Amino acid sequence: MPATPREPERSRGEGADLRADRPSGTKILLGLPAATALVVGSIIGTGVFALPAALAPYGPISLVAFVAVTLGALALAVTFGALSKRVPASGGPYVYAREAFGEFAGFLNAWSYWITAWAGNAAIVVAWVGYVEVFVNTGHSKSGSVLIALVGLWIPAAINLTGVRNMGAFQVITTVLKFIPLIFMASVGLLFIDPDNFGPFNAGGQSALGAISAAAAIALFSYLGLEAASVVAGRVREPGRNVPRATVYGTLACAVIYILGTLAVFGTVSHGELGASTAPFTDAANNIFGGTWAGDVVAVAAVISGIGALNGWTMLCAEMPHAAARDGLFPAAFAKLRGRNDVPVFGIVASTVLASLITVFSYTRFDDVFTKIVLLSVLTAVIPYLFSAAAQLYWLLARGRDGLRRGRLARDVTVAVVAMAFSYWSIQGSGYQTVYYGVFVLLLGLPVYVWLKRDRGESGESAPAESDSTSGPAPVPGPRAAETPAAPGAGARGGRATVVHFRRISWRHHR
Repeated sequence: MPATPREPERSRGEGADLRADRPSGTKILLGLPAATALVVGSIIGTGVFALPAALAPYGPISLVAFVAVTLGALALAVTFGALSKRVPASGGPYVYAREAFGEFAGFLNAWSYWITAWAGNAAIVVAWVGYVEVFVNTGHSKSGSVLIALVGLWIPAAINLTGVRNMGAFQVITTVLKFIPLIFMASVGLLFIDPDNFGPFNAGGQSALGAISAAAAIALFSYLGLEAASVVAGRVREPGRNVPRATVYGTLACAVIYILGTLAVFGTVSHGELGASTAPFTDAANNIFGGTWAGDVVAVAAVISGIGALNGWTMLCAEMPHAAARDGLFPAAFAKLRGRNDVPVFGIVASTVLASLITVFSYTRFDDVFTKIVLLSVLTAVIPYLFSAAAQLYWLLARGRDGLRRGRLARDVTVAVVAMAFSYWSIQGSGYQTVYYGVFVLLLGLPVYVWLKRDRGESGESAPAESDSTSGPAPVPGPRAAETPAAPGAGARGGRATVVHFRRISWRHHR
């Protein structure tokens, strides 16, 4: 029988071994180093290498914005870490929204994040091509650029298709290689700072608050991917222990590199030169060492960084819809695993095809489309962030008083509120036009949801299961995700659903 709210249940807290919560065929191959590398590799792509030039028009005040965005990102990282202890299953923001607010909220989050993943890959690969063309296709032939971009998208897809073990190994290698020049600039580069290079503190001439908000909207894109470990929690060893650590460690590492590296570039490249630079880290390295060899090394690091980021995001493109499809909230093709390594082939291929199409299209109207892709990726990522922070706040306010000391509860509530406020601020900073297009794209998911509900033979939300006032969040209808154990005797669903099974989850809080 399914566990009742009062029956004892194994703790889902930190350090719990959750392998029993997975089907026997699931491959669990990512340890803490690989999970941390996935977070770092997903956050740091090619954008960091162009970020100082994008912030230069605002002047050093943009560093204040960077610090503010970093604090918001860390609040989100801590929030995702806490949520992954409550629900240590693949899907990240999708499963958090589904467990807290029901299946429709879960679907919207899965749909929004899926758009973020493959559209973001298109943005990453277009920027990645610029660094590749330092060495090949230096004449920037459009057909050559398209070919390079497609190669950049399909190499990570091929690696992911071989299984999570190879994907994790590739992620660790590229993360180490990309970190070497970035760590150098964030450490040794600080010794070469010339204060005269910084220029006016608020170079844009607008109000301080306006400058910080505008710069923050640009800086935010740099932190997308901090939730990567929670999205693939079902493929991480001891997720209740390793996912929170990987999320916080990875975000902290990126924050240190970003802030110190950007500070070093601001101080080693003159303000006028930096604003016109297309490769600011390359220019900074050349100014420190003289010649061009150092800049070429940085360009190589940017190429490695970009392919590593695409490798990580390609996995996220498949894992989120896979988790939703297992619950009947995404097309069933996304739920199928193939081969000895349980690879979600359809999700990888479908997402890479979509990224390829939008990349080819972007080369016909590069500036306009590329900018919209970046901003749309930010907006569609922030929506799941907002729902995740709201889920954490809901669980704390609804259940936290019974299991947490007052000080711990106040701290966790404060972090969740900061994460929510940061998410709202990020949406506001995306601009009216981006919000308009983002809402439109989000609502395009409604026909998909209607189609899925029709195939399941359901009207509205399914009837709630019995519960009592001491149980956790209301049980959620639908088939279970791969990492959630099925109740004994529950049969597989085929064709039109005639019976709806429910699961009960006992939320435990730990001091």
